Amino acid sequence: MSGFLLQTCWFVPLYGLIGAVLSLPWSVGMVRRSGPRPAAYLNLLMTSVAFLHGSAAYVQSWGQPPQQLVFSWLNAANLDLSLAIEISPLSLGAMGLVTGISLMSQLYALGYMEKDWSLARFFGLMGFFEAALSGIALSDSLLLSYGLLEMLTLSTYLLVGFWYAQPLVVTAARDAFLTKRVGDILLLMGLVALSSYGTGLTFSELEAWAETNPLPFWTATWLGLGLIAGPIGKCAQFPLNLWLDEAMEGPSPASIMRNSVVVSAGAYVLIRLQPVFTLSPVVYDALIIIGTITAIGGSLMCLAQIDLKRALSHSTSAYMGLVFIAVGLGQVDIALLLLLTHAIAKALIFSSVGSIILATNSQNITEMGGLWSRMPATTTAFVVGGAGLVSILPLGTFWTFRRWVNGFQEVSPGLVLILVLVNFLNAVSLTRVFRCVFLGEHQAKSRRSPEAPWTMAVPMVSLIIVTLLVPLMLQHWQLLLTWDGPWAFSNNPLIQFGNPLLVVSGLAGIIVGSIIPLERTNARSQKLSVRFWQDLLAYDFYIDRVYRVTVVAFVSGFSRLASAFDRYIVDGAVNLVGWVAIFSGQALKYSISGQSQSYVLTILAATGILVFLALWGF
Repeated sequence: MSGFLLQTCWFVPLYGLIGAVLSLPWSVGMVRRSGPRPAAYLNLLMTSVAFLHGSAAYVQSWGQPPQQLVFSWLNAANLDLSLAIEISPLSLGAMGLVTGISLMSQLYALGYMEKDWSLARFFGLMGFFEAALSGIALSDSLLLSYGLLEMLTLSTYLLVGFWYAQPLVVTAARDAFLTKRVGDILLLMGLVALSSYGTGLTFSELEAWAETNPLPFWTATWLGLGLIAGPIGKCAQFPLNLWLDEAMEGPSPASIMRNSVVVSAGAYVLIRLQPVFTLSPVVYDALIIIGTITAIGGSLMCLAQIDLKRALSHSTSAYMGLVFIAVGLGQVDIALLLLLTHAIAKALIFSSVGSIILATNSQNITEMGGLWSRMPATTTAFVVGGAGLVSILPLGTFWTFRRWVNGFQEVSPGLVLILVLVNFLNAVSLTRVFRCVFLGEHQAKSRRSPEAPWTMAVPMVSLIIVTLLVPLMLQHWQLLLTWDGPWAFSNNPLIQFGNPLLVVSGLAGIIVGSIIPLERTNARSQKLSVRFWQDLLAYDFYIDRVYRVTVVAFVSGFSRLASAFDRYIVDGAVNLVGWVAIFSGQALKYSISGQSQSYVLTILAATGILVFLALWGF
């Protein structure tokens, strides 16, 4: 039975798709008498089966070499397009993370969206969401992964625009879709170019191909830059980072998925493409620069946000920036550890955020306060999730950062500075949000704030336990460094003091976040100098306005020019031909006499003129 579960684990992504299809009768209104809850239960059942099936397969795969399942899709005219599935502890572990968080999110949605009239449609979209994410985790095919990323873009658009009656939601869904499409198109161009240089369309072949088939410098550079464009959009990295905070207009259960495993899916594809990046140092430099700008910039943006979900979404971009830096340094194991620890902690903290929003009917942190006494489970979830994000003993991010600093004898001072700064800024931001929401006196919207119902509390408590157990999980997988390792015996001062600096930066961030003044009655400071920096960070460094006067203005101007050219030049030429035809036809109708001799005379005259012109050399 166990071998059968392992060999059929490729079917796990289809469970979510089956749940989405089964919910259609309720989603489109064919079934009304029973209400939408049966669709939710069907999706929960299919996700539970997917999680159990994937978990059993993961246990059986531990210690075994990776296996491949290849499904031939198209084989014609020397074109072989096959869809490959990789069965390994890494891929099955990633799939288990997706299905586990999806199960928690869907159970959470039962309470959060209990009174929503389109509950069935939401669960159907969540099943579609889960299917795409699970497929990306298992896929070994570049072609299949790209198709699944397109499914992910579509499901993001539909979930962000779930409450489509609100204009702001429609704008957010459109911006998220178009921003991701920019990266997806460039990624497709890179994949097509990669396949034309002799490599197969599977990730497992990339490392051997990169070692034996070096490309010219500029070819490898443009190829690598095209391939990283897709993950830049999916992971909300600069300059395609603005969509994620706008996507927070969607339902909170979907935000749990989006900020934990959706952004991780783009980073996972980036990690699988890493062998191609070794062909050009420019690509590595680009990854480090993009990751650094996003990590520091996103952490700074968090400090001035008053929208609860948007403040934490910028933190997501910042941590994905650290993943980009790790990939740019060739440290794939660190990137995977960052994805794991961040996904679990961020899912927990967003489940706490959803509970707050449901209880207060607000996302403005200046309108909240004193919730710790009324919502103890939610408070605990926020504290544990925040501690899991910041490098503080003994939770997972500390061990990841410690392995990052200690794992290499030559540690860049810039890397340590970036980690310390990002850790400090996120600690300040999380402490600030915690003080505004949970401490202080009760505000108007937080006086009557009951604790979350059990359907929301069970996922929160489960994620609290998992977050606390992450260090034990890392120890079981032998991913923790011993205390008598490089820290104790290395001569490198950065390794000697890197870990204390990380811990001190987290504690210093908590202290600074605890003493900075909070503005509740007026979110904007009255001091002009403070207001300048506050607005600069709150409006995301005005990146959207820069786009408006550059990219958007250029596209809009070019569109107007193309429209005018089409209307007056192309259409004018076509209309001229039609007008000439009509005029000539109207004029020639008067020359029709019905006498054959006049026709013959006309033909002879025309022939004579042509002969005359030919003889005189015209």
